[in-house]
Amino acid sequence: MCAVYRPRLGHRAKAISSLQHLRVCAPFEPMALVAAALRRAPGLVSVALLLAASAGWAQELEPRAYSPNPIGANYVLLAYGRTTGDVLVDPSLPLTDVQARANSVTALYGRTFGLFGRSASIGCGVPWLWGTVEGEVFEEYRSVRRSGLGDCRLRLSLNLLGGPALAPAAFAKRRPCTTLGASLVVSVPTGQYDPAKLINLGANRWAVKSELGLSMPAGAWVFEASAGVWLFTDNPDFFGGSVREQAPLGSFQAHVGYTFRPRLWLAADATYYTGGRTTVGGQLNADYQKNSRAGLTLAVPFRRSQSVKLSWATGATTRIGGDFDTLALAWQYLWF
Repeated sequence: MCAVYRPRLGHRAKAISSLQHLRVCAPFEPMALVAAALRRAPGLVSVALLLAASAGWAQELEPRAYSPNPIGANYVLLAYGRTTGDVLVDPSLPLTDVQARANSVTALYGRTFGLFGRSASIGCGVPWLWGTVEGEVFEEYRSVRRSGLGDCRLRLSLNLLGGPALAPAAFAKRRPCTTLGASLVVSVPTGQYDPAKLINLGANRWAVKSELGLSMPAGAWVFEASAGVWLFTDNPDFFGGSVREQAPLGSFQAHVGYTFRPRLWLAADATYYTGGRTTVGGQLNADYQKNSRAGLTLAVPFRRSQSVKLSWATGATTRIGGDFDTLALAWQYLWF
């Protein structure tokens, strides 16, 4: 049933408050590189750093991603993100005090339109990444730094229920109601990659994520949940000439948001992701993920067509992989 909460705002202001950014980075997958390096080059710091862009790939915290939008809107987004923390590895491996520091700047363009009578959006994001991994291997300190282009991302989303294709004037008059949406994200292997190097910025393989998301407004509150799965192609030219495979990785999100006034809102975020075990050269790695994260997102408008978004997230439970703190700041500009 549709909610009765109806904020008073113009169609342009209402549009910018509903448009969301894309996830545009690659997964953080440490254990496969650990195993490969110890077999082939035990003197290396064998921890994967596929650097995060925006708020981080594994973090997967994106409130208001399935809120309906008016059609005909264009938006650009510039985001800076910084991720720092520890990398938890198998305690049987001779790796200690492994830490990573990652930075990213992401440029994104998106547009909303009508598809089969429903509201839809498409966008493309390009990240530039730089960062450092350091730690001790056999009690010897090692440090590796990388910078360059990361894997680009494309995202198509479509409202299935509760989100008809409406022009801005008609959209401003609609009553907020429960919506169900679907999205498809494609990670394109455009990032910097050298098979002779263990740590790279690109994954050298395609990845596709399909997801369903539910958004339920209740007065000034918004309750959201989504579930999706990542599927990966093989990396045929992994470090040392091996083929690297990865099992599907499931992800689940939940958000509770509160709107203080039009375009000014705060959300509490949580995510859980599981699976993603890898195989290198036919050998199964001990890197099955069962991790969760929590965070906060604050959106603040300024001027008519601009807004900024500040997000923070931290590891809640980390079985294996990155136990990180992430801080991101994004600026968005909207026009029709």
